[in-house]
Amino acid sequence: MWICFNDGFVSVVADKNDPGRLLVRARRKKDLLNVCGDSVKVLENAGTDYRWRAFVDRRSFSALVAARVEKIDYTNFKNSVKGADLHDLYMKFWNLHYRYQGQNKH
Repeated sequence: MWICFNDGFVSVVADKNDPGRLLVRARRKKDLLNVCGDSVKVLENAGTDYRWRAFVDRRSFSALVAARVEKIDYTNFKNSVKGADLHDLYMKFWNLHYRYQGQNKH
């Protein structure tokens, strides 16, 4: 699952060795820390294409995401994004899926 937070982009998948954990991956370390918190143990270059990763308890991560959802106070996600580089990434993604929408009539 890709999750676009306004302070970080992460990819979340199951931990293949522990069904109680998730593997949270990021392109930038600060995104991972912004999403998971400073106390998470961050691994660098321990996998394939995502440079930064951390193993997180599945229930804890679910609670973290739910808490983020409860705190949404903006009416425009793009305008809430912190950091010009992350905003630019999301704008490129927004443009791609806007075109995708136009290609698919159903």
